[in-house]
Amino acid sequence: MIGDLTRLRNIGISAHIDSGKTTLTERVLFYTQRIHAIHEVRGKDGVGATMDSMELEKERGITIQSAATYCTWKNHAINIIDTPGHVDFTIEVERALRVLDGAILVLCAVGGVQSQSVTVDRQMTRYRVPRIAFVNKCDRAGADPFRVARQLKEKLNHQPVLLQIPLGLEGAHEGVIDLIRMKALTFQGAHGEQVVEGEIPEAFRRLAEEKREEMLDAVSLFSDDLTEAILEERVTEELVYEAVRRGTLSLRMIPVLVGSAYKNKGVQPLLDAVIRYLPSPADIQNVALDVERQEAEVPLKAELDLPLVMLAFKLDVTRYGQLTYARIYQGTLNRGDAIVNVRTGKVTKVGRLGRMHADQMEDIESAGAGEIIALFGVDCASGDTFTDGSVRLTMSSMFVPQPVISLAVTPKDKKAEMNLSKALSRFTKEDPTFRSYLDEETEETIICGMGELHLDVYVERMRREYKAEVETGQPKVAYRETITQPAAFDYTHKKQTGGAGQYGRVVGALEPFTEGDYEFVNRVTGGAIPTEFIPSCDKGFQACLKKGSLAGFPIVGVRVTVTDGNAHSVDSSDLAFQQAAIGAFRQAYERAAPTLLEPVMRVVVETPTEFQGSVLGTLNQRRGIIVSTSEDGSFSTVEAEVPLAEMFGYSTVLRSATQGKAEFTMEFARYSPVPKSVAEEIIRRQKEQQKR
Repeated sequence: MIGDLTRLRNIGISAHIDSGKTTLTERVLFYTQRIHAIHEVRGKDGVGATMDSMELEKERGITIQSAATYCTWKNHAINIIDTPGHVDFTIEVERALRVLDGAILVLCAVGGVQSQSVTVDRQMTRYRVPRIAFVNKCDRAGADPFRVARQLKEKLNHQPVLLQIPLGLEGAHEGVIDLIRMKALTFQGAHGEQVVEGEIPEAFRRLAEEKREEMLDAVSLFSDDLTEAILEERVTEELVYEAVRRGTLSLRMIPVLVGSAYKNKGVQPLLDAVIRYLPSPADIQNVALDVERQEAEVPLKAELDLPLVMLAFKLDVTRYGQLTYARIYQGTLNRGDAIVNVRTGKVTKVGRLGRMHADQMEDIESAGAGEIIALFGVDCASGDTFTDGSVRLTMSSMFVPQPVISLAVTPKDKKAEMNLSKALSRFTKEDPTFRSYLDEETEETIICGMGELHLDVYVERMRREYKAEVETGQPKVAYRETITQPAAFDYTHKKQTGGAGQYGRVVGALEPFTEGDYEFVNRVTGGAIPTEFIPSCDKGFQACLKKGSLAGFPIVGVRVTVTDGNAHSVDSSDLAFQQAAIGAFRQAYERAAPTLLEPVMRVVVETPTEFQGSVLGTLNQRRGIIVSTSEDGSFSTVEAEVPLAEMFGYSTVLRSATQGKAEFTMEFARYSPVPKSVAEEIIRRQKEQQKR
């Protein structure tokens, strides 16, 4: 257990695709002596990077699951959570951010602030995570860390402060110049493990002095002592460190460091900065919600003798059973303790407690507040809170976006069918944005997710990890139906059979509702409909929302107001009013001018400027609306809103239009109405399918 919390850091390494994030983590593990050989990401040596422990990740060279790893540097313990950079995996990033105290934002010195960096940064701001920026790949042609620092200000609205400048760029990149200590740092040895301090070469002295002035000017805003010291010309390193730390923790400043992880330059000073400027669990205020007091906020203290509060933020099903990654926010956890799952009320005994290193586990006896641990054999879902039973607190519910794309999967044989159900039960537990259900009409298994890549990866994992041979159908878009004008209803449900009959009458109106999916308003006066039957009406209306009569898609954005009705003392029942509501809804829905809605995606394409015209062409052909275009040196960024239905196979089209040089990311923006001609075609297709 870590006794002194100020010596603990929980950090994430977050970035755009291919900014060198996993390579950086690999170097950090090497210098902190967690691994004794360095392996590259797209491993030519057949080993692959340590953090990319899933077969598929090594092959595609992208990080999918955030692996948690523990290491030590200069008497401080650091937990590193490696997060994925693809938008399709944003739930992983959000989950990791919940449990972090600070983060390193890795930026490419050539690409700068790219679209995914913006998304990740938005998420960090949502969870108030202090961060430092590391400008990587300074050895590549076209590297310009000063431009990247400017972009941090222009695109992300941050106050970037350069604490280092590169000692040469591109092929001449030798090391870094520390502007606080005014020393040149070079990295010697086979893997850059010896940090050599020297004087700043004459060629760089003027630039270093200029940048130091700018740095002191920006940092002095956070410390009066430093401002005085600057005026009296007695600036000490400690004063600057203290001011930078204060600025970073207040989220009003981002320290910028530079280097090249692949060439082993600038990684050790980055580790020093993590310890110096990023917060320990004791610096961060976390809150939980008290279940017994209508989810009132309760502040948590990172102290060992208080009741245990712990959040399970990630699940992994291994060969030996379910592995649960959890972060302890308060209290202590020992092996053999009984813990309570707040959501289900189930009591579990902690059998095995460990610290993770990518996919190996090291056993420990106990852990305390602020630590990130792994538990074996605890049955739970991701996002569950555990306590020792003395309090009923839950960590705030995590924001989970709705899936926007679905795909039918059909197992090839009986064995594949068994394996498929195992795979689906695991994946849906692990990832809240991945869902699956059985379509009653077609009897196909449907999987839903956040984008093509998201589903591709899961289908591939079914084949590899579960040997489930499946065939996939055409991806389907999650369309919705809504109404565009108010319509009144007055419907009487009458059914006379032997004995008691059924009778119920409802009067009211449907109208468009923009604040949510559905609202039921009861305006019945004088007991025209007895109060016990009002919920039955609501239930009946909700039953109609599952499938609209226009094309059979779910209905959203409807407010139902019931104003009057009629009941019979004998024949009225719960069922009668449900049927009356269903009849009333159908009667009014046709008159309320129903229309189709489709998911519209925010698409960001980054392309060399010479291809900007053809990129705009590809987006316009897909019913895209261009929101903005910006040029930055030789690169252009095009932001557009495009219907998801038009985005299938776009990556292939984009590659061929730009000689493979452009890349795009997309995330769900909103639902909007489908143009009439397109809607007619969709309705016709749906009806044909239903006939079959």
